[in-house]
Amino acid sequence: MSRAPEADDRRVARPVLNRAVPNDRKGRPDWLKVRVKVTPEFERIARLVKEQSLHTVCSSASCPNLGECWSRGTATFMIGGNTCTRRCGFCDVATGRPEGLDPFEPGRVAHAVAELGLRFAVVTCVARDDLPDGGAGQMAATIRAIRARCPGTGVEVLIADYKGDESALRTVLDADPDVLNHNLESVERLQRKVRAAASYERSLRVLRRAGELRPDIPTKSGLILGMGERDEEIEQTLRDLRGAGVRLLTLGQYLRPSEEHLPVDRWVTPAEFDAWGERARALGFEQVASGPLVRSSYHAETLASDPDGPAPG
Repeated sequence: MSRAPEADDRRVARPVLNRAVPNDRKGRPDWLKVRVKVTPEFERIARLVKEQSLHTVCSSASCPNLGECWSRGTATFMIGGNTCTRRCGFCDVATGRPEGLDPFEPGRVAHAVAELGLRFAVVTCVARDDLPDGGAGQMAATIRAIRARCPGTGVEVLIADYKGDESALRTVLDADPDVLNHNLESVERLQRKVRAAASYERSLRVLRRAGELRPDIPTKSGLILGMGERDEEIEQTLRDLRGAGVRLLTLGQYLRPSEEHLPVDRWVTPAEFDAWGERARALGFEQVASGPLVRSSYHAETLASDPDGPAPG
């Protein structure tokens, strides 16, 4: 991995950032205040998720876009159960000892995709370090179930690092997802604090190897800003992701789920997100979604289907 650029490195055209907004730990700025409007479509998805005994990252991870996404008829399914074997400092998904895998879960996800009429489905997972394959087989089975039930539907998967196990990665790639996403989440210096059971280098290797094994499947990753990273570290991380062949990128603001999670270091302004989005595109990312409320699955169909078009903000 290349060195971090020095502050006086004139080869790096960094964004001009606005540091005027203080870190208000007692309240979010206006651009982060979201009201959930319950619509008939929202209620339909809520009923379907409950009836099919499914989990969504929208609710399990306290996503701020739940109201928007469910009201426009889409959701991000989370497989492998609702309990993660890892405890990341930013994530609201429950941690503990998971139950065994549900062999009928892939079929129920496919049923929900069909019922919702999704043209593009996003499936994520909890980390299952208790399983020999880390849950890769369940992810592959879910992709195939969606393909069988909804042959015209695109599928994006957000995977764990599988502890760097290439056979697990191959299992998922062999099921032919349309996009393979693995989030780096933060800069190298903060990795132990942000996701102690993971590794910056291992995640980059997973992304790089996925692109080498299946160059026809775009790789995607995401960063959460506002946890104490420095500008030069963001720049270096973007360069490292591009060096690993990552083509699609998301950048969003960290929102503290509870007092037990990492504190917010600062609120990153919309103008800063715009600047980092432009910087990422200049570095060669084909499509970028960058904004305070952007999450890894936010408007995923846009990034996947129109890599040369305008990026959502």
